[in-house]
Amino acid sequence: MSTNGNRATHASIQLEARVAARLAACLSAQADAVPHDISERLRVAREQALARARAARRAEAAAWSVVGHSGSSAALTWRGAPEWWMKLASLLPLVVLAAGLLLIEYQDERAQIAVAAEVDAALLADDLPPSAYRDPGFAEFLRQTESH
Repeated sequence: MSTNGNRATHASIQLEARVAARLAACLSAQADAVPHDISERLRVAREQALARARAARRAEAAAWSVVGHSGSSAALTWRGAPEWWMKLASLLPLVVLAAGLLLIEYQDERAQIAVAAEVDAALLADDLPPSAYRDPGFAEFLRQTESH
């Protein structure tokens, strides 16, 4: 980034800080003018809101936490679970996928074997010897058996 860009950003930050300081001073000055009962209700409401926010953060942090690994990457981990259990759980989908692929391959192989066995059984049970399928007169043989 150029020096002019840095100066503009720095000037913008300074301007925001001055506006925020003036706004805070005005609010502080006006806070003394608020009646006591209203300021007490505001204080109680503020404390209740802070308590709810703390409870929500604690509940969320108790279940999940972000743990940084190797600098910029992060992983979600369940608090209280051992690290080896999380590694095992992350490998589970890969194991299920591999098992599914092996099962599909096994079923496909079994189907091919069954079809080949069926063809072999039909050839062996037939009156026609397997060498006849290579014979040029095979069609004539089939025509004669159909007519009988």
